[in-house]
Amino acid sequence: MQLHVSPSMRSLTISSNNGFIDLMKIKVAARHISYRTLFHTILILAFLLPFVFILTAIVTLEGVNKCSSFDCLGRRLGPRLLGRVDDSGQRLVKDFYKIINQVNAEEIPDGIKLPDSFNQLVSKMKNNQYDAKTFALMLRAMMEKLEREIRESKFSELMNKHFAASSIPKGLYCLSLRLTDEYSSNAHARRQLPSPELLPVLSNNSYHHFVLSTDNILAASVVVNSAVQSSLRPEKIVFHIITDKKTYAGMHAWFALNPVSPAIVEVKGVHQFDWLTRENVPVLEAVENHHGIRNYYHGNHLAGANLSNTTPRTFASKLQARSPKYISLLNHLRIYLPELFPNLDKVVFLDDDIVIQRDLSPLWEIDLWGKVNGAVETCKGEDEWVMSKHFRNYFNFSHPLIAKHLDPDECAWAYGMNIFDLRTWRKTNIRETYHYWLKENLKSNLTMWKLGTLPPALIAFKGHIHPIDPSWHMLGLGYQSKTNIEEAKRAAVIHYNGQSKPWLQIGFEHLRPFWTKYVNYSNDFVRNCHILEL
Repeated sequence: MQLHVSPSMRSLTISSNNGFIDLMKIKVAARHISYRTLFHTILILAFLLPFVFILTAIVTLEGVNKCSSFDCLGRRLGPRLLGRVDDSGQRLVKDFYKIINQVNAEEIPDGIKLPDSFNQLVSKMKNNQYDAKTFALMLRAMMEKLEREIRESKFSELMNKHFAASSIPKGLYCLSLRLTDEYSSNAHARRQLPSPELLPVLSNNSYHHFVLSTDNILAASVVVNSAVQSSLRPEKIVFHIITDKKTYAGMHAWFALNPVSPAIVEVKGVHQFDWLTRENVPVLEAVENHHGIRNYYHGNHLAGANLSNTTPRTFASKLQARSPKYISLLNHLRIYLPELFPNLDKVVFLDDDIVIQRDLSPLWEIDLWGKVNGAVETCKGEDEWVMSKHFRNYFNFSHPLIAKHLDPDECAWAYGMNIFDLRTWRKTNIRETYHYWLKENLKSNLTMWKLGTLPPALIAFKGHIHPIDPSWHMLGLGYQSKTNIEEAKRAAVIHYNGQSKPWLQIGFEHLRPFWTKYVNYSNDFVRNCHILEL
């Protein structure tokens, strides 16, 4: 495109190389237009011409270069300049949405034969000359089929994970058997724990007493090793390990053969506590022997479940609530600590799926201000799985007894690392309250709550909780793979609560090293049972 001004400054000609001659010609009368006006006119045209060029280029790309007159170009450019375009594309989109809405409202015919892939669908469409509606119907049927298959696969994955979490790995089973055999054949494995001269320490309140209730020998060793190695004063540590009758020999043998001096370890079986009689724990006997309860925890978890109306996340929560550990006496023992240790004033109770990374001596210096249970609250975090829990997450508030006595917005707290003031506890009716609500839940056929031992404890310890700093106890390492590694490194205690325990294949690989660093893989029993570093 060219701009030509005559020598006399009386005419201005605009021409193009596309065959448009004298596209625009302006004649100027010298006596009426000043040079200033002419300059401003040229400036405005210089501003407008690039837009004209762009429109011309667009039309040329669309085939308008076949036009041979200005009139033709005007007919093509006019609608664009006025904002009017061909609406055939819009009509196509409207027709497409109309077909989609029709297909969405119709039922998919029974027995419809669906292709296995999109390529097969396209090929079938070409061969059978499907119309748009038939194509959309087939596509919808394929998508719904894939959604069902993905959903079923997700539920199967959750079931397999539940079974993996509930089972005992072969290596741990081997370890227990070999140590039990060692207990029966090796006098050193049967030596008294602790030695007779240290027995008075077991009731000496100047020491730091930890209580651990577990039937997992390897997990117990990690808890004890991590506590001793992280302590600034390990000679003040006393561990009271409580286990069941079948695991007692193996547990005793492990700590007899692998002392953690200067710390002191006591191993006792539930059968060795005179106080744990049927008369004192009638509710727990009912929990263990009630046919409906045992069937709920050990039966078919899919029977009666309406998976079509259940999300995978809800199903995962229900499976977690049906872990067999929740009807184990070992899991309920913490409610009897004042009676099991009548001479102790304060203890720290630990779960077996934790790792201690910092000296815990300052816990004994925390003033609980007359409360019984020092615990981390779990309602003040952002993640939905662990640190945003209120009573509504644990209880069925459609039950009249729950709705009458509890507040759905009340903050929950965590088991796993708790400071218990046993002297204050003995002045309360916490145990009786715990028993009462367990009985009521049994009477209601478990309609008040489903999840294990925490809900009745939330009720029993109501008004007896002293919140402690969350840095003492970091939860969720068995639930979520997105755990912040730096926060985990700084926490005093990390807790693998959830299904993905570090000793299982389903544990999170990047979180497992926090736990495995305290496993003695050079130990003969560990090596012979092929408990290798994962």
